[in-house]
Amino acid sequence: MAMATNEANKKTMEISSAPITPRTGTPMVSSPPVSCPPSQFHSPSLTRSPLLHSENGDEVDGIATSKTKTPKTPRTPRTPRTPLRISNLTPRFITPLGSPVRKALRFTKLDPHDAWLPITQSRNGNKFYAAFHTLCSGIGIQALILPFSFTVLGWTWGIISLSVAFVWQLYTLWLLVHLHESVEHGIRFSRYLQLCFATFGERLGKVLAMFPIIYLSAGTCTTIIILGASTARTFYQIICGTTCTAKPMTTVEWYLVFTCVAVVLSQLPSLNSIAGVSLIGAVTAVGYCTSIWITSVAQGTLPGVNYNPVRHGTSAKDAFNILNALGIVAFAFRGHNLILEIQATMPSSEKHPSHVPMWKGVKASYALIAACLFPLSIGGYWAYGQMIPSGGMLTALYMFHSQDVSRFVLGLTSLFVVINGLCSFQIYGMPVFDDMESNYVKMKKQPCPWWLRVIFRILFGFICFFIAVAIPFLSSLAGLIGGISLPVTLAYPSFMWLKFKKPKKYGPSWCINWFLGVLGMCLSALLVAASIYVIVDTGVNVSFFNPK
Repeated sequence: MAMATNEANKKTMEISSAPITPRTGTPMVSSPPVSCPPSQFHSPSLTRSPLLHSENGDEVDGIATSKTKTPKTPRTPRTPRTPLRISNLTPRFITPLGSPVRKALRFTKLDPHDAWLPITQSRNGNKFYAAFHTLCSGIGIQALILPFSFTVLGWTWGIISLSVAFVWQLYTLWLLVHLHESVEHGIRFSRYLQLCFATFGERLGKVLAMFPIIYLSAGTCTTIIILGASTARTFYQIICGTTCTAKPMTTVEWYLVFTCVAVVLSQLPSLNSIAGVSLIGAVTAVGYCTSIWITSVAQGTLPGVNYNPVRHGTSAKDAFNILNALGIVAFAFRGHNLILEIQATMPSSEKHPSHVPMWKGVKASYALIAACLFPLSIGGYWAYGQMIPSGGMLTALYMFHSQDVSRFVLGLTSLFVVINGLCSFQIYGMPVFDDMESNYVKMKKQPCPWWLRVIFRILFGFICFFIAVAIPFLSSLAGLIGGISLPVTLAYPSFMWLKFKKPKKYGPSWCINWFLGVLGMCLSALLVAASIYVIVDTGVNVSFFNPK
């Protein structure tokens, strides 16, 4: 009996030590262990280095590999490894956009340079950061000009135009937020120009979008220097009073002081790092808008106020003036060129896509924007009517109530405008900083050194300063600027949605987006033509290299 048991045990040991019989038609190939990557959308900037690092830190031709592990027991034979290929690697910071993972990795496009650029080097943003950035970029000094458009449009059409423009741009904003992550292409469009190139092609995208977007960044920064420095001079005069004996600085010197402060603040490295700056800018924007309209309404209407729309007698001239006023309304709703960049600072995964917190932040910020723009426009027109100057509400407040309102209110309002201008300069300058550093990174294949970053940002700041000194009347071209930048806000997002989402032909989404896209392009052409006509007909106080 014992001999039978020993013989059975011996046979069992022989069977267990025998190699496993491979399945028919399935070759056994041992492959390196692959760790399951986190479900993240394509966001290479989650690591500071663009190289693909393995757990053990080896690299092969710039691609990290895993070391061959030492067998735990001498009984385990070493098996030959298959040749390592890039397609076999699963970098930990690549985001599979769907399931299974292999299908997602085929479509994922990796741009390792993103880890070195200001917009995408940090992806730890949240809905609060998104709200701060959106609010700071959505309310600006251009909002103070809105009541002036009512002098041409009148009560009814002024309110209708403002409401339609607000709802329209909020819809296109929703489109952009949901276009940021393309599951079909496995990529995040972190910049507005990237989405334009993917939609229209690189050549046509440059023709259609390059100039409006560059102007919305560099041109807005130049306008901020002009208006911010002028308001800083007014703030100094209010604080100093009539008894001040100090020699005031010239306008160019005020431009220089404002630019220097803006350039110092612009040294913050990334878009996420200026979240606190955007918060201050958002608070001050809400502060001066609320202060101006409440003060104007509290002082009551001016004697002899008139609300009849301005008419010049000829239908053609009146039509061009109306279109120019619509351009001013469109100019108040710029900022869409920054939405994709703001969303790019947020983490994203298959279970937690970035458009969810981004849209929460956008809804909160635009509720505050509506609470500022509508009372400012309606209350300002009610208080001043046809007598509101072309400079807008801030100019009207100084012109009509400088003796009635306390110096504290006037000084605090001016200070809020200056601080908001300095903060808005940072967020509008960030796409330009990103583009300048991107050219260096693509050429040198290495991150931009800190000293070169400082030079880039100083150079940009003083180019804007030079343009502000050379063309100090730039802020008077609000209608023309609004017409040029209108497609970026109201037309292009609809065409982008049609390109990537491919809604059902002749369905509701297809019809709405085609209608809005075509209407936006036609309206842009009309606004540009009308603005040029109004500028030629009425004239602009042109004073090259002579700021006043």
